[in-house]
Amino acid sequence: MKQASEKIDARRATLRQRLEFAAVWLMVRLLGTLPRRAARSVGAAIGALAYRLLGRLRGVGLRNLEMAYPDWSPEQRDRTLRGVYRHLGHLLAEFCLMPRYTPERAGEFIQYRGLEHYLAARESGKGVLVLTGHLGAWELSSFYHSLVGYPMGMVIRRLDNPLVDEFVNRIRCMHGNRVLHKDDFARGLIGAMRRGETVGILMDTNMTPPQGLFVPFFGVEACTAAGLARIALKTEAAVVPGFLVWEESEQRYALRFGERLELICTGDHEADVLANTAHFTAVIERYIREYPDQWLWMHRRWKTRPPGEAGVY
Repeated sequence: MKQASEKIDARRATLRQRLEFAAVWLMVRLLGTLPRRAARSVGAAIGALAYRLLGRLRGVGLRNLEMAYPDWSPEQRDRTLRGVYRHLGHLLAEFCLMPRYTPERAGEFIQYRGLEHYLAARESGKGVLVLTGHLGAWELSSFYHSLVGYPMGMVIRRLDNPLVDEFVNRIRCMHGNRVLHKDDFARGLIGAMRRGETVGILMDTNMTPPQGLFVPFFGVEACTAAGLARIALKTEAAVVPGFLVWEESEQRYALRFGERLELICTGDHEADVLANTAHFTAVIERYIREYPDQWLWMHRRWKTRPPGEAGVY
């Protein structure tokens, strides 16, 4: 298992990778020096610009919303997608500001809800798998949890640029978090659960068989990662939903932990993996339906189709 502290030899980086890293580093530094309100305003402006300029992603988002909410008007889908880009801009700003946050400062605009569910799951001693997704401020979620004394592991995909990957992971792991890369996550997850640790898994992205199984997501079959279900069944770890979402009426974030999810165990292992994967996906869908303008609709979630079925994009 490779850690976020792993050093990258910058001399092996290409010119393009170095330029990309310089742009990311400069953006983080510049936004990170602004007052939070100003940084979020700049982030929202960047999001609005991205909505206008990135037509292909905008098309994917509208297509996804059309499948998920067929009864919505085109105007409602467009309004929702614009909200997604605004929240992504806010998340960009929060990420740039994270190195400056203290528990007291972050506590002014983040509030736990259901922390007792997480603490009870942790007391089981068999590890905690946090079921989460690209909803709300997912980068800030694990960071805040570590900032106040609950460091955790995070299963992530390596960024294509190794310099940017190392830089981003340094920020993510400033307060004890650690990274488990997807290309070696099974062994790392099992070990973490045996040590009674916590690991968050983003389980809302498109997969391909055999790692992915088809389960309903907004009424449409979606190829979904089955690894969380397999690890939970093997280790008896507690599975707890966790999402950091923006509460518009309160003008603050809420880090919401749901009750521990009971695993479906019938003795038929493969059937149980499928049933639990479907159950976990339904939980994610429920949270997305509460905050539809905070989920990453631009991801081609339904790209992989069952055999014989035509593509949707």
